[in-house]
Amino acid sequence: MVVLIHGLGLNRRITWDGMLGALGSEFQVLNYDLLGHGESAVPEGKVDLTRLSEQLITLIDHLDIPQASLMGFSLGGMINRRVAMDHPDRARGLVILNSPHERAPELQAQVERHAEQSDSGGPAATLDAALDRWLTPEFRRENKVIVDGIRAILLANDAENYAKHRHVLAAGVTELIRPDPPLEHPMLVMTCANDSGSTPAMSHAIAAETKGAQTIILPDLKHMGLVERPDLFLPPCLSFLRRHA
Repeated sequence: MVVLIHGLGLNRRITWDGMLGALGSEFQVLNYDLLGHGESAVPEGKVDLTRLSEQLITLIDHLDIPQASLMGFSLGGMINRRVAMDHPDRARGLVILNSPHERAPELQAQVERHAEQSDSGGPAATLDAALDRWLTPEFRRENKVIVDGIRAILLANDAENYAKHRHVLAAGVTELIRPDPPLEHPMLVMTCANDSGSTPAMSHAIAAETKGAQTIILPDLKHMGLVERPDLFLPPCLSFLRRHA
């Protein structure tokens, strides 16, 4: 069993469409929407990594899934680590894709300030800058329909819910650094060479905290390399899941 966990402001479709066919041909796959994203209801009250972790645990309990490999993109790669920390027996293995980790203090403060921009403006406040960080210029130029689709999905977000999740993406990494006890799950960590928010150094740092974890850095791509070139992500992910799903 493989559970797919998408990132901030996105949904289960746009994130995983390029991989879903190949994954589904070999594994049972659970692909769901985070709180207030896609077809999931907008939550009331506080949202943090623990609540997002418990959303997943509640879902797999409801479906009577005792254990699964958890594949998370960006914020999803933070959620699967939180699940592994709080419910280690429920995670068979972790695939962590383009996910942030420990930042220098000044950068951490900057990221949290940027998250505050979403409190008043929602996703529209930082949309153009986000697309520039996420997608290569060539892809944006040659795949206007896909880019417009991503833009529409982001703008369709409930503004308050988006802001809550952006704060989790900004501040939640601090609770994942050097977990005690360390994670012992099989782990594959991947990012792209030009991902400015989930850098190669961060991926190496995540892997360094778990014995035996593997790190792969894909060249040239940015944060949403998973959407641009799913064919580059698939072989190592399938190889890992064949051993640990």
